[in-house]
Amino acid sequence: MNETKCPFHGSTTTPNLGTQNKDWWPNQLNLDILRQHGDRSNPISEINYKEEVKKLDLGAVKEDIKIMLKDSKDWWPADYNHYGPFFIRMTWHAAGTYRTGDGRGGAATGAQRFAPLNSWPDNGNLDKARRLLWPIKEKYGNKLSWADLLVLVGNVAIEDMGGPNHGTVMGREDIWQTEKDIYWGAEDTWLGDKRYGDTRQSLENPLAAVQMGLIYVNPEGPNGIPDPALSAEDVRETFKRMAMNDEETVALTAGGHTFGKAHGAGDEALVEAEPEGSPIEMMGLGWKNKYASGIGVDTITSGIEGPWTTNPIKWDMGYLELLFKYEWECKKSPAGAWQWHPIDCAEEDMVPQVDGSDSKVLPMMTTADMSLKFDPKYKLICERFLDNPREFEETFARAWFKLLHRDMGPRSNYVSGDYKDVEYIWQDPTPTGKLLTSNEEDIIRKTISDSGLSIQEMVNTALSSAVTFRGSDNRGGANGSRIRLEPQKSWDVNKPKELEKVLNVYVKIAKKHNTSIADLIIIGGAVGIEMASGQYVKVTTGRGDASQKNTDIESFNLLKPKACGLRNYSEKEFSVSPEEIFLDKAQLLGLTPSEMTVLTGGLRAMGISYSGEGVWTDGKLNNSWFKILLSMDVEWSSTGYNSYAAKSRETGEVVRTASRTDLVFGSNSELRAIAEVYAQNDNNDKFVFDFIKAWNKIMNADRFDLN
Repeated sequence: MNETKCPFHGSTTTPNLGTQNKDWWPNQLNLDILRQHGDRSNPISEINYKEEVKKLDLGAVKEDIKIMLKDSKDWWPADYNHYGPFFIRMTWHAAGTYRTGDGRGGAATGAQRFAPLNSWPDNGNLDKARRLLWPIKEKYGNKLSWADLLVLVGNVAIEDMGGPNHGTVMGREDIWQTEKDIYWGAEDTWLGDKRYGDTRQSLENPLAAVQMGLIYVNPEGPNGIPDPALSAEDVRETFKRMAMNDEETVALTAGGHTFGKAHGAGDEALVEAEPEGSPIEMMGLGWKNKYASGIGVDTITSGIEGPWTTNPIKWDMGYLELLFKYEWECKKSPAGAWQWHPIDCAEEDMVPQVDGSDSKVLPMMTTADMSLKFDPKYKLICERFLDNPREFEETFARAWFKLLHRDMGPRSNYVSGDYKDVEYIWQDPTPTGKLLTSNEEDIIRKTISDSGLSIQEMVNTALSSAVTFRGSDNRGGANGSRIRLEPQKSWDVNKPKELEKVLNVYVKIAKKHNTSIADLIIIGGAVGIEMASGQYVKVTTGRGDASQKNTDIESFNLLKPKACGLRNYSEKEFSVSPEEIFLDKAQLLGLTPSEMTVLTGGLRAMGISYSGEGVWTDGKLNNSWFKILLSMDVEWSSTGYNSYAAKSRETGEVVRTASRTDLVFGSNSELRAIAEVYAQNDNNDKFVFDFIKAWNKIMNADRFDLN
């Protein structure tokens, strides 16, 4: 007898969902990343965390953490009776996923709680660290996010073991589901590395880690080959892609490895599945170890076994001193991993066993550690630090603070904490601007309106200034008017000649009215939209103008768009479609599918298109662009990469051209449904209202002082 079954019954691991859309049409544009992290997935959406964390007694939390660090549990014993090194690793791995290519990753969301990060091989046994933290999170509740706690605990651990620290910024808000927008690589096996071109430096963008499931590099060496010189290439490239220079790389490695040990007591085959692959009775834990007791001295994590220094729970110069005191030989750990041991190690440099017994073990170094001694540039920095311990301390503290806070953006986004009152160039320093009175703003609006600038020039300049923003690490945006500085003023996408013309006008107005160019750029965009629509566009002033001195040219070049759907720009042919690149940028801007749609239609209607394609209206801000896009009086055909022509069905003549980022709003069924709403005869007013609202969302995306 045939029975009808619930599609979720019959298997606990691979539910039968039937054939899905993605199976039939794998190349279909998936808009889900624009809908994630909404209120429906957030159980505390009604709570304003940035206000709650201001009420937190940070001193009390830190004291509770210090007690926890020394309260060893039988189910997961603390090495050397101090959990400090364990939590430093957890904090480092929470923050160390940050990458400069797209600003994604990092500690700002508490993402380490979810797959894939909670089950990466490099995060082995950090599930236990988060369980040890639960009583503290439980106690302080909504005043302390997981994201903040994962960072804070590592800093408290460093302080408690005598290390240097520049403090912790609080204010990170938790996410409640896997981040679907982060591309971690195309490999389908852990530690796969199908992400390279011809050299170790031709790592696929925006990736930074050398292999799938690693935070940085393979500690045994590239693909497990114990070659320190080759490992140095991986270390340099990876750390560079994570915003660190050579000096910061050495300081972080030497400082971080001053604490703790690696774990590889037995055969790695005895370790069972990661948390996401473990059976339900494991209650979200993973990596169950069947070697001996499975814990303490019998722990298996990376497969490498042993401590780095003679006193693994104290800040000192032990790491660098041991590294350069001895010659080292490469051997296999009990788990079969390559590691290095000192030759003829003196008794005073032997290390007590983690369980407090009288036995002692050899210190060890990984191949990645040895790279600091083999690489000439790294070696010079190490030797300088050895001669100048205070410089080493300060460099580590600065680099560590940068590691933990790089993805939080500028200081204006900081909420509370015990951090030092120091400003760093990587925070993109921008002075506070002047709030204009209504009368001052009206005079400036009239001056810009009478300046002779076109709608397209004003709107495009404002758009180009603001659209650099990316919510992944809160960088870019209009505040600071860095579009007038290198490197942005020279980017081809910003139309340098047109930009220079507009800025020359704004500079004169700024001097006359004592206001910032940053505000003038935004006001100019609003004036242009008003001229195109007849509707008032509200502006929030108070932006400042950054200086060239406080603008890191190399760092800001990472924000340079290789394609921009809002401006119909593409500098070359890519392996992925222009609409996929557009979707990625829309997510970084924080746009919804409707906002992405209405902005594109409005910008094209006003004539904003770098390529000139997609412009087929009279320059007014109305819904005519959508009406024409959806019209059946033409037939479209491809005329080259990202270029299409529409022929009149009546005459056969080409009547308009477009790009893929234009046509996707008619071809994709979900986007077309939104476009149809805006094309309706009764929705022109809604279109203009929604466009202005979405426009101001972009213009103010980096105004953290308004949130």
